[in-house]
Amino acid sequence: MPTDRPQPVFVLVRPQMGENIGAAARAMWNFGLDRMRIVAPRDGWPNPRAVAMASGAGRLLDEAVLVDGTSAAVGDCSFVLATTARARGLTKPVLSPERAMALAAERIAAGERVAVLFGPERAGLENDDIARANAVINVPVNPEFASLNLAQCVLLTAYEWQRAGGGIMHERVDMAGAEWAEQIEIEKLSEHYEARLAEAGFFFPEHKADSMRLNLRNMWSRMPLTRADVQTLHGVLRQMVRWKERG
Repeated sequence: MPTDRPQPVFVLVRPQMGENIGAAARAMWNFGLDRMRIVAPRDGWPNPRAVAMASGAGRLLDEAVLVDGTSAAVGDCSFVLATTARARGLTKPVLSPERAMALAAERIAAGERVAVLFGPERAGLENDDIARANAVINVPVNPEFASLNLAQCVLLTAYEWQRAGGGIMHERVDMAGAEWAEQIEIEKLSEHYEARLAEAGFFFPEHKADSMRLNLRNMWSRMPLTRADVQTLHGVLRQMVRWKERG
């Protein structure tokens, strides 16, 4: 069954290869999208090559809506975006994928239905298709090689949709069962090292000792230490002291 998450409809207009339809379905499902409409696929529908390429996203193809023309595909939508490398002489707002999906998210949140058109592999959308769109999505690619594969374009747009919804975590640390050390643990580690370094005569000359201690504490505070790291560093220092005493 389709997800309940509000989302744009992705419309594949006259796609030529079943493999690209399947890859587009897979790209959509990678980012939680499952509303696909297919306009007049060249090789008919259903297409076994599309199913094979979709892998675990075959459900999208089972639920894809087959329509005869672009007009029927977007008839129930109030805002339509067309992906194309060229404006083709039509006066339209031209948006980056990032801006387009942010705008789509705003309109969908306001209760509108949004469609995104993707053209056939060989030549892209025709003027008649683009004329039905409210705005154009233009991907900033190499101008000397501007052609994008259908599934690649779907993937890029779907990713930007995910970003627009705040679903992208830009950085994380996989803790693998570890826990970050608390400040008191870092403080005890710092004190342990300062004490042993003082015994070893590290803080010399005397008039620089305070700034050297400050630098060490600052160094510890910059290090993202887990509790296991702290225990290891305590152990390293204890073993070094024992080794010296044995000598």
